[in-house]
Amino acid sequence: MVQIQLAKTSEELIGVLALQQANLRKNISDEEATTQGFLMAEYDLDYLTFLQESSPGIIAKDGDKVVGYSLVALPETARQHPLLADLVANIERCIYDGKPVTNYAIVAQLCVSKDYRGQDLVQKLYGGFQEHYSSRFDFCVTDVAQANGRSLKAHQKRGFQVIDTLSYGGIGWDIVLWDWNKKSAS
Repeated sequence: MVQIQLAKTSEELIGVLALQQANLRKNISDEEATTQGFLMAEYDLDYLTFLQESSPGIIAKDGDKVVGYSLVALPETARQHPLLADLVANIERCIYDGKPVTNYAIVAQLCVSKDYRGQDLVQKLYGGFQEHYSSRFDFCVTDVAQANGRSLKAHQKRGFQVIDTLSYGGIGWDIVLWDWNKKSAS
């Protein structure tokens, strides 16, 4: 049975990295990227450990195996990675509900193992994310590659909405925000 929990150990972070490598855009076929989604940012164990110190990620485990994860970054920790630093700079220029976006946590990456897709784990991971972080932050923000329709649909199902777009690495991205202050976001 799959359990949703905060990541706690180095072994779990190594499991996150293995799952990440299996789903990076550079490591999968065009067809798989189109039908199953993909990851762009590549992190190493040092960076995951750094994130973990201030904002532990949410993982899905089946026994000892990490089968899904949602990495959490705060603006100050995100600025230590080039892709995430660019995202923070873009979030800081966004206006939502007539005001600048502040007091937010970032989904630095979310992934579910191919063998566990279709079991609503994305929604469960985001439920864990909300449970652990909504008391500290007003919003959850991330970006989704516009070519990754599966991911955008999953985010919108949870309550995220597109608040802006950007381009980097020759790819168009939607900046999506989940407002934890709205009742519909639960």
